[in-house]
Amino acid sequence: MLKNSLKFTHGGYPVFIKLADFIVINAVLILSALLLAIESISTIIMLNFIFSTSFLLFGEYTGLYLHKPKNMNIRGQLRLILCAFFTIVFVETIKSLTGGLQSLGYLSVLDNRFFPATLVWYSIPLFLLLIIHLSFLKYSSKKNIRVAIVGVTPNGLAAEHALLKEYSNMKLDMAFYDERDASRFNDLINQMDSPFKGSVSGLVEEAKAGRVDEIYIALPLVALERIRHFLSMMSDTTVDTYIVPDFNSYSTHMSQLRSIHNLQTISILSSPFEGVGSFIKRAEDLVLGSVIMVLISSLLLVIGIGIKLTSRGPVFFKQDRYGLSGQKIKVWKFRTMRVMENSDTVVQATKGDPRVTRFGAFLRRTSLDELPQFFNVLQGSMSIVGPRPHAVTHNEQYRKQVENYMIRHKVKPGITGLAQINGYRGEIDALYKMEKRVQYDIEYIQNWSLWLDIKIIIKTIFKGFVGKNAY
Repeated sequence: MLKNSLKFTHGGYPVFIKLADFIVINAVLILSALLLAIESISTIIMLNFIFSTSFLLFGEYTGLYLHKPKNMNIRGQLRLILCAFFTIVFVETIKSLTGGLQSLGYLSVLDNRFFPATLVWYSIPLFLLLIIHLSFLKYSSKKNIRVAIVGVTPNGLAAEHALLKEYSNMKLDMAFYDERDASRFNDLINQMDSPFKGSVSGLVEEAKAGRVDEIYIALPLVALERIRHFLSMMSDTTVDTYIVPDFNSYSTHMSQLRSIHNLQTISILSSPFEGVGSFIKRAEDLVLGSVIMVLISSLLLVIGIGIKLTSRGPVFFKQDRYGLSGQKIKVWKFRTMRVMENSDTVVQATKGDPRVTRFGAFLRRTSLDELPQFFNVLQGSMSIVGPRPHAVTHNEQYRKQVENYMIRHKVKPGITGLAQINGYRGEIDALYKMEKRVQYDIEYIQNWSLWLDIKIIIKTIFKGFVGKNAY
């Protein structure tokens, strides 16, 4: 029996560029510290190591190293700048907390001016890293590429969509091929951005003539014999050929590579918050949650006084929700109703609901009633960003009606999320609204990164607090 016959590869670019970044940061920072006459070289070396290591970690979780040269566009460069910003803030925080790294004063050559050495010190490697990444973009990618997709199928359309993004900054000549007559898939042809050019045998002739660079076979897994037949046909060419697994047959959601000893597997349902991802997510919640709690402490006090003055009852209200892995948690909220419902039957608030107090209606419209959930964040039962938790009774209802509903519980629930900034918050008066929520929640789980969380938080500040459907 052959062992290790199946290998997964992501290309050498991510590892190479990480190594290049690490070497450049270390070499440039140490050399510039010497040239700029910054004192205490031993301190510089230690701080430099913290900086370079932190840069790679932040780069990993801002998605900087997910971008290959062929699609490293302006957005990729913005990720690099964002990564540098986080790293600088992190290192400066360590400096201020330790108190022992204050020897980084002012440039001896710029005495009596207002340019601190650290500002110049940080800028030099960032400038060089931008040049290196842009050089890879210019010299490591083709100007155009010719791609063929075998199979006019939903999976083929998904492959087309992904390839258009992958080669977004290149001239892409892409076409579909299929052995079936075009009348068999007229409905799909109308959804394609690329032309249908005929049979696979015609594609083989194109490949032999050197007019195709890459071929993607996007047939359903049940068509195993046809896949083998097409692979046999492609083996008579020198074109790079790939199989696009039809995971849509099982789940349109999370797919990750995992190595179990010598066996390579692809998980269909898994959480991105495992291992280092879990540490990053928790650190994000603790740091941002603590900062936000300090900033809103006065607001919490004012709201609490407003609740006591406008209605009888406690300030806070805790209601059962489903949390991580579908386990029940107690979610904190400001009380906005004259009654406190937490039974097996919870009626969702509607417009003009008589149970809601006048002050409570204001809190619900502005989402200020959700602010106590930062207690849940610090406790660890919720995150700042994630799928919004629903009442237990609603969970039991929609898990039977909405496909893949429970996948949203593979991560901690959040105070805000991708669905909320896209307008899906408040009352659910039609099933499609819940389906859209779940769709956005799963999209968030699929594409999670530290950068995505920050974008959601920023958008929440400007557009996510007030909603026409929040009663």
